[in-house]
Amino acid sequence: MIIKPMFRKAIYPFYDSEKACIIILIIMLLIFLFGIAGISAAREDAQYSGYIWFPALLTILSLAVLISTTTRLVKHYRERISK
Repeated sequence: MIIKPMFRKAIYPFYDSEKACIIILIIMLLIFLFGIAGISAAREDAQYSGYIWFPALLTILSLAVLISTTTRLVKHYRERISK
């Protein structure tokens, strides 16, 4: 009994498509700006200075997602150009 190999087209995850990356970039940019505004608001009022960690964390995490998504999108464009 001989088993023939089956070659199928690779299925990419939905978040790895170009449209999804652009949507994620836009959303993360808005969250990044919202975090910056939160840091600014928390620094203005001494009552909220203890809560500055939350918008700072939001800003840092959104920046991390922005960087990783941008590198993923650049890799896609490089692969497309090299073909």
